[in-house]
Amino acid sequence: MAFGIYKQGQGYWTRVMTAIGIGTLGLAGAQWAWQQSAVLDTPFEVIYLQASVAGVIALITAMLAYWVVGLNRRAVDFFIATEGEMRKVAWPPRKELTGSTWVVIGVSVLIALILFVSDLFFATIFRLLDVIQT
Repeated sequence: MAFGIYKQGQGYWTRVMTAIGIGTLGLAGAQWAWQQSAVLDTPFEVIYLQASVAGVIALITAMLAYWVVGLNRRAVDFFIATEGEMRKVAWPPRKELTGSTWVVIGVSVLIALILFVSDLFFATIFRLLDVIQT
């Protein structure tokens, strides 16, 4: 099983999304390395160095993603189990989810306002007691 995939066909979406996440991080790293290597002084065109470094990072990232989502038995078993558990989740209807989201937003704003008012209150008291100087 040199280039096979362990338990192929199982845990498809968790594997795909994990590979996309690893790929995104790898491409961000390659882009960062491209920018960092642009300022180096080389006896040849710097773009060759940039392309080499970015290519090596992209290749290492691809190999890592393949190993994690295709070969690593523990990770693959975890992905399969995760997808199985996600199928058991009872997702709320859209209306209930929207209502709950508005409750969370409202409570967050209310807490922010309470903290703001209490901060103003204590700042005023501390200024009157000369604890804080303005």
